[in-house]
Amino acid sequence: MALVVICGQPCSGKSTAAFFLAEALKESESNSTIRIIDEASFHLDRNQSYANMTAEKNLRGALRSEVDRSVSKDNIIIVDSLNSIKGYRYELWCLARAAGIRYIVLFCDVEETQCKKWNEQRMEKCEATYDDTIFEDLARRFERPDRRNRWDSPLFELSPYKDGIQKSSAAIVDAVSYLTKKVDSKTRDVKILHPTIATQSTRFSEANSLYELDRATQEVTNVIVEAQSQSIGGPLNGISLGQGLPTLNMSRSVGLPELRRLRRTFIKLTGQTSLSGPPPPSDAESAKRMFVDYLNRELGTT
Repeated sequence: MALVVICGQPCSGKSTAAFFLAEALKESESNSTIRIIDEASFHLDRNQSYANMTAEKNLRGALRSEVDRSVSKDNIIIVDSLNSIKGYRYELWCLARAAGIRYIVLFCDVEETQCKKWNEQRMEKCEATYDDTIFEDLARRFERPDRRNRWDSPLFELSPYKDGIQKSSAAIVDAVSYLTKKVDSKTRDVKILHPTIATQSTRFSEANSLYELDRATQEVTNVIVEAQSQSIGGPLNGISLGQGLPTLNMSRSVGLPELRRLRRTFIKLTGQTSLSGPPPPSDAESAKRMFVDYLNRELGTT
């Protein structure tokens, strides 16, 4: 249903924000499963995880893989980590887009000096902290989210030092409303990401992918050629390709050379998806559906 990216400086209150957001979501009318993914999920020490670029890269990879396995239209995933690099937030946004779900960023806006004080206070209490060198390096490299970027939008901002963090905090209340609001064709204030051809999750095995794609797209092409041969050159709307498949709507007549070019382009783009894992029961039907959607975007009236 949704992916929530918690973002902020080290020791800025991100885990507290994740906890209260999860609690508020559980008390809402949403029937979705709520799950927090963080470093603690992997029993990782924060100083070891950020000791060098290799360790940090491995941590981000582990978190990203777990998010990729977990996102679905039935749950809300909260990623409680620094998420301080805009390129990494973009990668998480791409996962949300591939899953066709909602996406938000919840930013804990605290000055570096205050975060450093909180880190020192945790150290005095023998709680999990960052070493000074690691803290300063992470703070220096932090890239503040910008709502003008699609991977940072919509952006909900908390001020933990000024206002504290509670379930009743305005940003959390607004985030819960956004994540749980029911949408229909008239909804404009909630955005559900839609997968592109390159990010759709339909998978084909390495042995069968080319065969299935070639066969399915050729069958669609043959239907189009036959339909055009029976028309008088006008627009072809509502071409049926079988039960469970979208109809094809073409705003103009399309020659066979152009159809072949579009077919080749589609196969090339679809080849960018993952080829791992067993194929679904209806590979050919999935390929046809994707190809028709692609043709409707390229040639159609919808």
